[in-house]
Amino acid sequence: MKTSRFVCPLDSNRDQNRHMEIKVAVIGFGRMGRFYLKAFQTDPNYRVTYICDPSPESQEKAREMAPEAKVVASEDAIFADPSVQAVALCAFADSRPAQIRRALETGKHVITEKPIADCIEREWEVVKLAEEAEQRGLFCCVNMYLLNSWYHHEMRRIVDSGELGELAIIRICHMTPGLAPGEGHEAEGPSFHDCGMHYVGLARFLAKSEYKTWHAQALRMWSWKDPWWLQVHGTMQNGIVYDVTQGFVYGQLSKDQTHNSYVELIGTQGFCHMTHDFKTAVIDLHGVNVTEHIERPHGGKNVDVLISQMAETILSGKRHPLMPRLRDSAMASEYAWKMLDDARSHEMPAIGTLDELERIRERRRNLKDGYGLLPRHNKNV
Repeated sequence: MKTSRFVCPLDSNRDQNRHMEIKVAVIGFGRMGRFYLKAFQTDPNYRVTYICDPSPESQEKAREMAPEAKVVASEDAIFADPSVQAVALCAFADSRPAQIRRALETGKHVITEKPIADCIEREWEVVKLAEEAEQRGLFCCVNMYLLNSWYHHEMRRIVDSGELGELAIIRICHMTPGLAPGEGHEAEGPSFHDCGMHYVGLARFLAKSEYKTWHAQALRMWSWKDPWWLQVHGTMQNGIVYDVTQGFVYGQLSKDQTHNSYVELIGTQGFCHMTHDFKTAVIDLHGVNVTEHIERPHGGKNVDVLISQMAETILSGKRHPLMPRLRDSAMASEYAWKMLDDARSHEMPAIGTLDELERIRERRRNLKDGYGLLPRHNKNV
């Protein structure tokens, strides 16, 4: 067995076109808004000129982190300023359709979090707006970060190399002690939609196919009204079978918290397996001709990759081929909702108590380091 480190193909164009600053505004300055600010501040293609958030606490944090930017409570000033070339939308999903529409109407490129709206009908309306705007030279992208992860592109390369034979089975699991029910994100849906849609989109990406069938089983942990754990399996249109498991249920009150996250591709002749600890990602390939251990830094939310792709797109006028489209988000969101609906059509047990849930919330309110903590919990985020 040999250990190797690959040059990520996503990094190949990062140092091109460094001659021009793109003026960008960040709308929504919670956890993800702060990730975007840090990424923009380290990319010389960008200059953050506005940060918008109605919360006085978030405004104070914005002034601390970006004293050169204008900090505003209303997004009106951003859309009225013709010097702003791009916006990063990091508020809740129900605000995004109007913000995307206004951005495109005022000639601004859009980088948005997912989902791109609070219901699937509005998501497809936004997709149509984005695709029409691209014909006018305005570009939109969405942070479907797993589609920009080096390890998933490497796994696709492995499949294409023939080392697995013919891809037959995709297995994905992501369980952490993450966002607890009632902490926020209600506009983004239950756990399997808010987070799980990433993995629904990933299976589609790895299979290079759309979904054909699905059967889902969910559980209402701690007797919460919505399911907080869900497993779905089925077939893709090209015959590949899959299973996806997601839930923020993994040891919420355990003394030492950990997680279980992996992707496994099983072919007719070989397999590859990826796991990570949010610091390092590891792929183990057991191929027909090659047994290989591939290890690199995890990469986190890949916001730096996404904004680099957008910078190259804006500066060249040509869409980066790997930059996720709003359509990718809408497809993943729609399938995630359908899988949740399927789970609700079956028995959906409630296990645990609301008292346990309140203990979890109280613990997370006081944690300084943990999974998916909101900004008020971690002053260093």
